[in-house]
Amino acid sequence: MLYTRSSQLFAEAEKVIPGGVNSPVRAFKAVGGTPIFVKSAKGAYLYDEDGNRLIDYINSWGPMILGHAFEPVVQAVIEKAKLGTSFGMPTELETQIAALAVSMVPNIDKIRFVNSGTEACMSAVRLARGFTKRDKIIKFAGCYHGHSDSFLIQAGSGAITFGTPNSPGVTAGTAKDTLLARYNDLENVAALITANKNEIAAIIVEPVAGNMGCIPPNKGFLEGLRQLCTDNGILLIFDEVMTGFRLARGGVQELFNITADIVCFGKVIGGGLPVGAFAARAEIMNYLAPLGPVYQAGTLSGNPLAMAAGLAMLQSLDTDRAIFQRLEEKTAYLAAGIEKVLKANNVVFTINRIGSMVSVHFDTAPVVDFQSAAKGDNETFKKFFHGLLQEGIYIAPSAYETWFITDALTYDDLDFTIQAVDKVSKTF
Repeated sequence: MLYTRSSQLFAEAEKVIPGGVNSPVRAFKAVGGTPIFVKSAKGAYLYDEDGNRLIDYINSWGPMILGHAFEPVVQAVIEKAKLGTSFGMPTELETQIAALAVSMVPNIDKIRFVNSGTEACMSAVRLARGFTKRDKIIKFAGCYHGHSDSFLIQAGSGAITFGTPNSPGVTAGTAKDTLLARYNDLENVAALITANKNEIAAIIVEPVAGNMGCIPPNKGFLEGLRQLCTDNGILLIFDEVMTGFRLARGGVQELFNITADIVCFGKVIGGGLPVGAFAARAEIMNYLAPLGPVYQAGTLSGNPLAMAAGLAMLQSLDTDRAIFQRLEEKTAYLAAGIEKVLKANNVVFTINRIGSMVSVHFDTAPVVDFQSAAKGDNETFKKFFHGLLQEGIYIAPSAYETWFITDALTYDDLDFTIQAVDKVSKTF
């Protein structure tokens, strides 16, 4: 496949946009080469500016669970746009989607809509600090909660040290209140809590990690976090920006029967438009302005187009309860097929999978946290990525991202993908 037009467009973009992209992973820096510029998408397919058709396994990084240009969502946005795109005033639509979300997700009474997953997680942490009257939080290496200052923290030198900023512009003062733990390591979390007794407001975690590849929680990990939080007066925040309304109708809380104190949403809840949300029981949510002292606001929060898209998406998922089983079956089929051909071609690999999330790691050791994910052979991944791209298959241009499966994928698409993996892996 040729990507001449994409290369030209990227060169033009670099002149006026930093790095030529508005989100860094799009730049192909981790894999080399030139980003693909998309012209349109429908169902399971992307159509680029050079006229190529690509089977899509990122699906806008998760939202397109029912496929691109899903008709009920498209029509909802069109009809709402005719009535106005933004008012800065309340609309009935906001209450309708809020009521539906609350009915679908366990253990939440109220929800507030914002404009991105970053904003949702940032606001959830502020709310947790205000509610508990404590300053520190625990996050996990490799879990991504957006780009607000509190989350751009890397590890210190020991298990109970403070984190340090890993982006210029994040102050040491901000970093000192963020403690870094190892994913799937309860002893490490317990040590941090002991060393910072009565100072920790919240533990925020991707209950199924998706930003170091797909990494499910070990048995007992989420249960252990819940108990540690309960025993120490700490709020447990589930960042379900990726997993909410994707792994189950009620997200990870439903899937594993684990109760979080605050839950963050994004991606699927917006039907592909820019949306985030955070939710909790009324006792916690009532600390938000205008009821309580914790301030949070947004001019475009709850805007009609995003609410219309999100409501249409959630209504479809709520009506078709079998979708999550179909997605599980398709993902299992794809993973089994990839595993078979990689083994046949003597490729060193590990596949992680849960629900409609899956990732291929080029290492034989179990991938359970950021440290083990980082041991993968990135040079092999680069060959894998570009090889699949030439076969007409688009996966995330980073070894540290999960694949997202959409219900629009057919078994013919999955078979084609497995055959392409077979062809590409023979060249390693």
